[in-house]
Amino acid sequence: MTAITIIGAGNMARGIATRALAGGHAVQILARDESNAGSLAGELGGAASGSLAAPVTGDIVVLALPYDAALAVAEQLRDALAGKVVVDISNPVDFATFDRLVTPDDSSAAQEIQKVVPASKVVKGFNTVFAGTLVAGEVAGQKLDVALAADDPEAKDAVAALVESSGMRAIDAGPLKRAHQLEGLGFLHMAVQGQLGNTWSTAVKIIGA
Repeated sequence: MTAITIIGAGNMARGIATRALAGGHAVQILARDESNAGSLAGELGGAASGSLAAPVTGDIVVLALPYDAALAVAEQLRDALAGKVVVDISNPVDFATFDRLVTPDDSSAAQEIQKVVPASKVVKGFNTVFAGTLVAGEVAGQKLDVALAADDPEAKDAVAALVESSGMRAIDAGPLKRAHQLEGLGFLHMAVQGQLGNTWSTAVKIIGA
């Protein structure tokens, strides 16, 4: 069993917490609004909750937040996150235009967050899967693929173990700089939803392996 802290109380937090609890892990949910964290924890059952002022108990900390919020929270909790595995799930889309990523062309959300928390081990993951599909952990009978990028092999292995134990398949996408491509893939997956019926129930899957 691994201790997981999820920061955020939205749909992605719900999906990741559901999978982690199904895998037998200890889950803590923290949010700026403690009542939101408490509501989600109560809905799921078996999860602890608190505000961002609460001690971060997880060895793995998932920033289940949009990019700007994830960056701000990482900076706010820099000391509390030191030494921990920090998972960035965001796709840094310009939601005003929905035609570009807002990060520098040679960087990614995960790399920018790593700069803010240099004493943490940042892993990119979960950005190519949708919240609704995470609840079941599969689409059309196929396990979700969760692509992971990180510079620290032990941190990546820890998140891969979480993914696998939660009923999904971990894909090693390489070093943290590969987050740039993963975020492009996540953006593309979002962008094609209109042509696919706007169900947000699809998955990116690597087959033949």
